[in-house]
Amino acid sequence: MHFDFESMPPRDRYKLLTATVVPRPIALVTTLNENGSVNAAPFSFFNVFSEDPALVVLGLEGDREGGYKHTTRNIFRTGEFTVNLVDEAIAEAMVKCAARVPQGRSELPHAGLTETAAMKIDTPRISEAPVSLECRSHDMLKVSATRVLAIGDVVAMHARDGLIDPRTGRLDWEQYHPVGRLYANGYIRTHDRFDMAIPEFADGALRTPAAKD
Repeated sequence: MHFDFESMPPRDRYKLLTATVVPRPIALVTTLNENGSVNAAPFSFFNVFSEDPALVVLGLEGDREGGYKHTTRNIFRTGEFTVNLVDEAIAEAMVKCAARVPQGRSELPHAGLTETAAMKIDTPRISEAPVSLECRSHDMLKVSATRVLAIGDVVAMHARDGLIDPRTGRLDWEQYHPVGRLYANGYIRTHDRFDMAIPEFADGALRTPAAKD
């Protein structure tokens, strides 16, 4: 079965991509509205792409009238945003933030979420999020009439107390339960995890390294 993306309508491409490229991490993005209130919106066209510099990318879609949505307009105006990662504890609140709330009003009170001041930027983070990434805009790429890629420099990270060992930087997977986006209203938990070691090439063959204690 083959699909010619060059001749396919964008909506059909969207359906195929979002149904097959799964699971996707969810960024619950906070930005500042023009009146100073906090806008919160979830995006699953999102990921981290570099550590030097530390970069995240958001795929921002236009609104139904062909213009920019609140998040996009806010990032263009302020040059910053905060990515709040989503776990099981705030999954339902995240979905509430996707509701169409009028411009200038914050989704956070309606979702039962609260804001906390950021460390290096003006845009607050979400107090209940397990991890938050403060970002300054690195670039805003308008790739089509309906899509803007927001590239953000991560300038600070916040993690829930006890989630990351401050001595080793290792994350405690017994306490971290992120959720991923599937298709439409579908989401997935991350309880079923497994390890696979990268094999080493030696003596003309691939060999699985011995397990480390």
